[in-house]
Amino acid sequence: MTHDQRVSVSTTARILTAVVAIVAAGSVAGCDDSPPPAQTAPASAGTWTPPPAGAGFDYQLGGAYPPPAGVTVVSRDREAEPATGLYNVCYVNAYQAQPGAEQWWQTHHPGLLLRDSGGDLVIDEDWDEALLDFSTAAKRAELATVVGAWIDQCAADGFQAVEADNLDSYTRSRGLLTQEQAIGYATTLNARAHAAGLASGQKNTAELSGAGARAAGFDFAVTEECAAFDECDVYTASYGDHVLVVEYTRDGFAAACDAYRGRLSIVMRDRDVGTPDSGGYVRDAC
Repeated sequence: MTHDQRVSVSTTARILTAVVAIVAAGSVAGCDDSPPPAQTAPASAGTWTPPPAGAGFDYQLGGAYPPPAGVTVVSRDREAEPATGLYNVCYVNAYQAQPGAEQWWQTHHPGLLLRDSGGDLVIDEDWDEALLDFSTAAKRAELATVVGAWIDQCAADGFQAVEADNLDSYTRSRGLLTQEQAIGYATTLNARAHAAGLASGQKNTAELSGAGARAAGFDFAVTEECAAFDECDVYTASYGDHVLVVEYTRDGFAAACDAYRGRLSIVMRDRDVGTPDSGGYVRDAC
């Protein structure tokens, strides 16, 4: 489990540049034949709905547990089961390798791990994750076969949406990846999600909000600390009230509640987004 660090709002020029790049992006089709769990109906292919606005929300990336009273939207890791009867968002680490998964990528898709000029892996030091390489159309297509299968499985398992994490990995790539390439890859993944009947959420990366993000096919936003960094309005400008807000500090949580109570789906969590029986568990809602 990981969640990426938010980035600051960029200039309008950068966003317009990203829009131009979208034209080159393609989509990869496919499906997973695994049957969904009996208690949850799979998504309907080609039909998707974003999370309801202003809903009770919980962020359970550190482990699934019974949703607290009043919660109707839950985000869980793709390997967890969706919560019965709720709107479930499927977390997929689409732009970086999960901790411990580096060897799998080395074995099966070594060319998709980003390397510097010396041949060393480029690592996100904050989360100890190797960056994935989406620098060419061929690499984006190959990545989409892997991550697209995960997205298909989210749909088969009964999730209603997907959040593809680390959209902003290009900012940690030492200049080896670009914003335009990230948008192109996102466009392909969003098309895959829609084909599977899933809504697709923009994860953080406020600098990509606006025309570029909507043209790429995002339907809503999942934001970490948008109130703490005064960025929530950037997301609402693109997605209206279809914004899921996770705050990790009391000040950020209070600011989010004061400004958006009843409009956006807001939750305060501990930074490890742990379960109630783990040390340091924190959850609050407004």
